[in-house]
Amino acid sequence: MAFDLAGLVAAHSGEGYELHGQHLNRQVPRMLHTIGFDTVYQHGEGCWVTADDGVRYLDLLAGFGVYGIGRNHPVVRHALQQALDAGFADLVQMDAPLLPGLLARELVARSPGMDRVFFCNSGTEAVEAALKFARAATGRTRIAYCEHAYHGVTVGSLSVNGGREFRAGFDPLLPDVSVPFGDLDALERELRSREVAALVVEPVQGKGVHVVPPGYLAAARELLHRYGALLICDEVQTGVGRTGTFLAYEQDDVQPDIVTVAKALSGGFVPVAATLARAWIFDRVYSSMDRAFVHASTFAGNALAMAAGLATLAVLDEEQLVANADRTGRLLTQRLQELATQEDLICDVRGRGLMVGIEFGQPRALRLRSQWTMLRAVRRGLFTQMVVGALYHRHRILTQVAGDHMEVLKLLPPLTIGEAEVDVFVDALADVIEQANRSSGWVWDFGRRLAQRAVTG
Repeated sequence: MAFDLAGLVAAHSGEGYELHGQHLNRQVPRMLHTIGFDTVYQHGEGCWVTADDGVRYLDLLAGFGVYGIGRNHPVVRHALQQALDAGFADLVQMDAPLLPGLLARELVARSPGMDRVFFCNSGTEAVEAALKFARAATGRTRIAYCEHAYHGVTVGSLSVNGGREFRAGFDPLLPDVSVPFGDLDALERELRSREVAALVVEPVQGKGVHVVPPGYLAAARELLHRYGALLICDEVQTGVGRTGTFLAYEQDDVQPDIVTVAKALSGGFVPVAATLARAWIFDRVYSSMDRAFVHASTFAGNALAMAAGLATLAVLDEEQLVANADRTGRLLTQRLQELATQEDLICDVRGRGLMVGIEFGQPRALRLRSQWTMLRAVRRGLFTQMVVGALYHRHRILTQVAGDHMEVLKLLPPLTIGEAEVDVFVDALADVIEQANRSSGWVWDFGRRLAQRAVTG
């Protein structure tokens, strides 16, 4: 009997939340029900997702940055179909297949200072490889990371994760050194021990959307090299065009020693990630034929992932999406900064390209302060979740809070968005802020419901 995926999906339509609650992480559907995001989505295209009731939502999450070239891009779909039709002798393991070599060559050509590539399946795996490579190259064990950083949740990457909410309950972790983001003096103090193998840093932190200070990366690299350590740039979220250059570090006049990329490289279809490094680092890791597989991954370089990556890079070039991220990102930031001059609830707009954070602060108007204080007393970040919920329910726009206990709304739209989508979002945000300024009505009613649910669990 032939397997019928379409029939299976049709037979169980609408059961996703129930099945997740029974057989997966039951807290996910509970959380989505609590914040009112328990929609069933059926289709995605470009910047839009469509629910089972036919309602379309403007997607400014992009799968947490995965859909850089938009959802269901036809070029990537065609490449994957070609790969399936080719019937490649895939994952033989005792071979050197063509597609990984082609994708590695394309990545190296776009990544200043990089020579070699290791492929894997996810961002956290790419970070794990970077940590191992740095330790092998320097002979040291400790890794420095920045406060509030996010590099993944496997044990190695969790050891350099700056979020306590992720680390709690998983000790002991690997040796680590935490330094304030952008603080060169603190970094040098830690480097003097000559135990630090590397600093791993995001050019734009995903949690809170904090941009590295001007000149910091170049100065940090100089310090690191002076003390025999390496610079790792984690570009899992910032890379592949999101910030207006292929890699964010290109805007900081620096060439790191190791770089990680993932998310958007997949085209949104097949997980793929990569750790790029200088040749001498690879030569230290893979130092002899006996160590040819000293760091490897079973599914690394599989044909579908490589085809998706190659097609994604072709789309970036053909549609000039990196330039669009720069151009449209500047427009979006400008429009939001203009709105901030009119609304005191918005205290900062920051980011690079199409990675943007909007920070909210306590309003000056006395009539609004009690509402703000009430939400903050229950849980910091509830006001921003209220805004996210209002954008979702009233305007059909998907956004997110930028991190736990943060009053920052984060935007990671597909790099395909244009002025029309910018107008839709900015007008919607202006409407939500206007409603919030009234200190009553549907926005604050929604906020009170969120607060009650947060208290009752």
